[in-house]
Amino acid sequence: MSWEKIKQGLSKFWDIVWKDDSPKGWVISIIVLFIFIKLIFFPILNLATGTQLPLAIVESCSMYHQGDLFSNYNKWWERHEEKYSNFKITKQEFDKFKFKKGFTKGDILFITGVKPQNIKIGDIIIFNAGYSNPIIHRVISIKKEQGKYYFSTLGDNNNKQLLIEKTISEDQIIGKAQIKLIPYLGWVKLIFFEPKKNPSQRGLCSEN
Repeated sequence: MSWEKIKQGLSKFWDIVWKDDSPKGWVISIIVLFIFIKLIFFPILNLATGTQLPLAIVESCSMYHQGDLFSNYNKWWERHEEKYSNFKITKQEFDKFKFKKGFTKGDILFITGVKPQNIKIGDIIIFNAGYSNPIIHRVISIKKEQGKYYFSTLGDNNNKQLLIEKTISEDQIIGKAQIKLIPYLGWVKLIFFEPKKNPSQRGLCSEN
């Protein structure tokens, strides 16, 4: 096959994908976009971030702060100070934590891989807990036994720890949350799964 025929073929394909406004053109464009995202974009992103889950949608209200983006942090702390005092975490320490105002259901977080020794108290980690989806909570204590790290987490909006998050091994860690990329956009996906959830877990968040 000559180079000229290859160029003509690529030009025709480009026209169909980007310039053809017919139903056929739209279908082909969607298929091409899906293939690109699935087979090229995400594998490259996984490699670059060092984690199998570089983008995570928050699916629960366990990290919600009343008012979310416009929450009053000082009043929130007054309501939750007692539970953190049990773990010897002061307001001065919490002030320095990333995501100190939490995040809410539907937010999309950017995740990177992290070495166990680089995880600090206050970090938001995502980890496998034997559920269908990973959990995203804040680290409240760390210990090292026989050369292996173990972490304990707590959701900002939870009154107590889940049993499965009291001792999280380093092997369960998927990554660490770095930034909130887009607030609420994850609802585009979550809306389809809401009817399957327990009624108490549906809808927008409120503070416990």
